[in-house]
Amino acid sequence: MILVADASALIALAACDSLSLLDTLFGTVLVPQAVFSEVTVFDKPQSVRLLTYLRGKVRSVDMQHFVYLDAYADAGETQAMLLYKAEQADYLLIDDRRGRKVARINQIRTIGSLGVLLHAKRSGLVPHIAPLIEQIAASPVFISEQLVQTVLKLAEEWPTGNGNVLSRSAAN
Repeated sequence: MILVADASALIALAACDSLSLLDTLFGTVLVPQAVFSEVTVFDKPQSVRLLTYLRGKVRSVDMQHFVYLDAYADAGETQAMLLYKAEQADYLLIDDRRGRKVARINQIRTIGSLGVLLHAKRSGLVPHIAPLIEQIAASPVFISEQLVQTVLKLAEEWPTGNGNVLSRSAAN
């Protein structure tokens, strides 16, 4: 299987030290140059971890392919969708809601960072995902409480002991 990844979902999985799950679950992981450049900026969260993980996974993108784009799609999302099409990938790893909508319009199959964690639990690779989600929530990555609750219910880990996985305000 081939998975093409966008920036925010990679950062989320790096925040909970779960990047290796991508290789185990999907086999081949690729990122376009724009995503690599975005996540490896020196002062970005998880940049060193991502620089190491993405070694050998970066691909240049032929901008001749066509995908319907939203005015708000950034260079990384655009290149990720083009790379998905060029590589005939199986999944696009993307967390951004608007980006996922554009991907669906382009008939691109998506999965988010929490979907990867849920898949890993269902595959027996991790016993619990609540602690991993707590690590993401403690990072600068935004995840909504509603999404967390939905995923934890699907993982049969809701309700949690404290009733709130997000240890910080959803506004952060």
